Order: sequence, then structure tokens, then C-alpha cells
Amino acid sequence: MNTPEKDYTHHSWLAAAALIAVLVAVSFIPPQSVGSVKLRRANILSDLLPFDDAEAAEPAAEPALFDEEEFHIDMAAVAERIEADTTPREVQTTYEWLLAQDTARRERTVPDSARFVATLTPIEDFSDSGRIRAFCDTLLNAPRPVRIAFLGDSFVEGDILTADLRERLQTAYSGGGAGFAPMDSPLTAFRRTVKTQSKGWTAYNIMQRKAAPAPLRENFYVSGWVCQPAAGASTRWESTDYRKRLDSCTTARIFFLSKRDSRVEVTLNDTERRGFDITGDAAVRQIAVSAPHIHSLAFKVLSGTEDFVGYGAVFEGRGVVVDNYSVRSNNGQAMFWTNPSVNAQINAMLGYDLVVLQYGLNIMQPGVKNYTNYAGQIEKMIAYVRQCFPGAAVLVLGVSDRSVKTDTGFEPMDAIPHMLDYQRSAARNTGAAFWPTCDAMRALGGMEQFVKNGWAGKDYTHINYAGGRRVAWALFDAINAGASEVYTRQRIDELRRRAEQAVLDSVRRAAVDRRILPAPAPAPEPLNPHVQ
Repeated sequence: MNTPEKDYTHHSWLAAAALIAVLVAVSFIPPQSVGSVKLRRANILSDLLPFDDAEAAEPAAEPALFDEEEFHIDMAAVAERIEADTTPREVQTTYEWLLAQDTARRERTVPDSARFVATLTPIEDFSDSGRIRAFCDTLLNAPRPVRIAFLGDSFVEGDILTADLRERLQTAYSGGGAGFAPMDSPLTAFRRTVKTQSKGWTAYNIMQRKAAPAPLRENFYVSGWVCQPAAGASTRWESTDYRKRLDSCTTARIFFLSKRDSRVEVTLNDTERRGFDITGDAAVRQIAVSAPHIHSLAFKVLSGTEDFVGYGAVFEGRGVVVDNYSVRSNNGQAMFWTNPSVNAQINAMLGYDLVVLQYGLNIMQPGVKNYTNYAGQIEKMIAYVRQCFPGAAVLVLGVSDRSVKTDTGFEPMDAIPHMLDYQRSAARNTGAAFWPTCDAMRALGGMEQFVKNGWAGKDYTHINYAGGRRVAWALFDAINAGASEVYTRQRIDELRRRAEQAVLDSVRRAAVDRRILPAPAPAPEPLNPHVQ
């Protein structure tokens, strides 16, 4: 017997109701992201149930990555303090010891456009006035020393990276010496580019500034160290052969404060010795020693140790000078704890042409994409540097490459491109220059390859001297490319001026010829053949 087919059409309303229920439920699912693709909310009830997805579309708020109070600085007060403390003083601030004054001028340099790394990572200059171009012009043409201050954290501690940047610049553009070395520091044994032996000093680091006596706490320099002497405290610096041209030093400058009368002694190359009587004053002092060759220099405080502050010495030759001012665990906030007038006074004696800011590595955290507040602090750092070092171009280094451990191994930290964007934006907003360190490292294989090559530590964060050399070469290539471009432009302008001058000179010569030379005799008239 045939069974009649069942009629299910009366159940269609159940299917429709189920579909509507599913779509309504989907409407309540917030916007999602799949990889880099952002999915919008599917809301079929938008007329009845409006949702405010604006907040969800905005990047997550920046977590508390640092203490913003540590970055507090009153720029107007900084300017007033610099103005008040750097006015001309009657007291002597510079003491000279000239064993043989170097009167030779630094020769104009023709840059070699050859690169040390295959891929060029160029400097991005956002200044309207072309400050980096002006620095490159100084690098090429200035007859005086060209000075670079490298402010950073543990990434460049011990002269990592800066030792090789200094070597390459001095080899290409002349110069010598290890740059700045502190009077005393627990980290001096770690640095290979200068040998430092200190006795009788108590050194205070700016990151532990609250442990320093109050008078010292107010007198930090951007080096991050202040040193208090006991009676007879001394420091001896000696050049090394760790990099080329470190022993090609002809001038050394010792910097200190002596608020009371004091007497100090300087010994050159362990043979020549001279004493200096210092009249007490709050001004920064320097003793400038010039000699055909400075291999070692010793400084000793004989009397007047009370309220005496030692900073260190700068070792230089005729050419490029690179001073490493690294401070471990510093995110840049430490510069706001320095004394701006001390910075400005030492800059008045040296005159920096470029200040490099290398910070941010300690701020990054996996999963964090918003660094708005930190970018604002970078802008304040740039403003502070320009107050203390007004003649210098500012170059912001983007964070270096860094890897984090995952279930599948080590992978690049996802926060890096976001931090780079905020650092680049800070440089753009302030008219500074920017160089993406991470891009240069990834052109060489990235942090994972650096570790495999033995160029970085197993923390996948810090490079070593071998890795610093590769990053330094990439940064040198970027600076050298800028200098080569400036040189080419100057050469074209020079050839154009010569061509224009040659044309002008030919016109002038023709005019002179017309005035001086006798007029040509008129041509004889032709004979008339009809005249007999």
C-alpha cells in the first residue's frame, strides 16, 4: 500500500524564524580582526538596534608603559636656566696646555660612494631647513672637528655600535680618538675602546640619582654620571688598538665643576706633568691639552675636593668625534634629570653638529600597538636637545629588531612596526630626521639571523660588538649616502658656476679687446674700371 507523502510546508515558518534568530545573534557580535583584515559588524537590525562601533574601531588605549611623571619638563624654565647660567663670566673657564698646537686645517673630503652593506637604509629627513644636509656639508667641508653625540640605552653600552660608527667616519672623513670617557664608572671595564683606571672617586648614575648627595643630583650631564672625589682622587685614560684611529689623538678636554678653589694636576703620556690652580665658581671648566700624540692622560685632584664634580674627558683628533652617552635602562627620560645649563656650557665648548637619540627598546611590549604617549615624550626629548645643543641636527633612531619566544620558536615582536610608526611620526612632527634601525637589521636577516651568526645575545634583544659593527656599517652607509648626495650637488653647482664664469669672462675679454685694441683699418674701396 502506498503511503501518502507528508506535507512539510507548514514548517517553513520554523526555518525562517531560526534564520532570523541567527542573524539577530550575529548582529551582536562586535567587529573582529582576522590577521590584518578588519571585519565589520553584520547588523541587519541597524535601524532598530544601532551600535556604536567607533570605540571598537579605534586602536586600544596605550597601557601604562612608563611613568609619565618621569618625563615632566618645563621647557620655558629650561630656556631661562640656560640663559641665566651661560651668560659671559669673568672667571676663567678654559685652561690650555699646548705642547704643540695643531695649526693644520682639516682638508675637504671627497666621499666614496661604495657601501659596506648590500641594502641601503636611507635617513629620512623631515626638517624644512635641511639640518641633516647641513650636517653633511659640515662633514665634507668644515676645517674644524665634526662632533656627534650618541644618546642611548644599553643597546650601545660599552661603545657597542658607536665604536664601529666612529671608526668608519674617522677613516672616511679624518679624525681620531675615542670621544667621551667618564671620570669613573663601574662599566669602564666593559668598554674596549679606552682603558680607564680610577682611584678615590665615588660615581653616581643618573638612573639612581636619588642616592646621590643633593648638590651632585642637580649637576648631571647627559653622560649620565657625576663623580665626587676624595683627597688625591685620580683617573688615567689610555687609548687602545681595539679600533682604527683610536690612538690618533691630538687633543684631550677634561670637564669638571669646581665651586671652590682647587688645585688639579694633569699628566701627559706618563711623562709631562702640569698643575692648574682653579678659581672657585659654578661654571663648568675644561682643561684642553694639545700635543702631537696623546696616548695616555691622567687627572688628579690635589686639593679643593669639596663641591668638586668630575664628568670626564673627550679624546679627539682633527676630524670626526663620536661621543657615546649611553645610560642603561634609560628610555630617554634621564635627559630631563640633567642640568640643562651644564649641557649647554659643555656644548658651548665643544659645539655638537649631530645628536642621535636611540631609545624605545625597553618601552615595547608584545601585543601593544599604541605608543601615542611615548611619541609625545620623544617630541619633548627633541625639543630639550635643541635647547641644550642648538646648533645640532637631531636624528631619531627607530627601535632595533627584537624577537620573542612563541610555541613555534622565536618570532619578531608584533609591536615593532607600530613603535617605528610612532617614532617616525615624532620625528616628522618636530622636523627631525629618522633612521629605521629595524629595517637595516632585517636587511641583514633580522634578529633571528643575528643570533645564529653570533651577532646578538640569546635574549634576542641586545646586539654584541659583532652585531653592532653590522648596524654601524648600515648607519654609516646612510650618512655617507647623504654626504655623497650633498657633494654631488655642490660639485654640479661648482661646475655650473665655472661655466657661467667662463662665458662671462669671454664677454668681458671681448669688451676689453674692443676698448684697447686699435680699430681695424677700413677696407680699400674697389677700383672703378670705368675710370681711365
